[in-house]
Amino acid sequence: MLPCCFHSKVIMPPSALNRLASLHMDYPMLFELSNGASNRISHCGVLEFTADEGTIYMPYWMMQNLLLQEGDSVSVKNVSLPKGTYVKLQPHTKDLLDISNPKAMLERRLRNYSCLSRGDTIMVEYNKNKYYIDVLETKPGGNAVSIVDTDCEVDFAPPLDYKPPKPINAKDRGYYVTYSFD
Repeated sequence: MLPCCFHSKVIMPPSALNRLASLHMDYPMLFELSNGASNRISHCGVLEFTADEGTIYMPYWMMQNLLLQEGDSVSVKNVSLPKGTYVKLQPHTKDLLDISNPKAMLERRLRNYSCLSRGDTIMVEYNKNKYYIDVLETKPGGNAVSIVDTDCEVDFAPPLDYKPPKPINAKDRGYYVTYSFD
């Protein structure tokens, strides 16, 4: 586990690089991670190949998405993902929307991510605050998209803690007239 990582990259052992080098794979290197015990899947890139043999280090938020504990097994499969053109995100709290320009902040922070998987909850940091965001939709279709070197439209769903304002009745405002038709 990587304690405070705001990205979607894992650290793999050197033997993984040796194996991958012989496969003529696409770049950037993207992987599907799956926890067979919980049927959870996510996607990631690779940060470096310096982990101990038989070990993968990943950000804690990614372990939470996969319902993994330290020492659990995870399957890793090399994948090629389409370049994302659209993602729909849902912040957990409306605090994210209080930032002066949340889309610009998110655009900068998402540069640390290689890919986004539908159903994942990602974490970004801004001004020493952590913001959790659900990935609701990715396009083109499928469960995940690469966001490396791509122009991706971002749309927001209302935050999970959003409560719409109660409609104000005209009578409550004092602007009403009683009338009848004859």
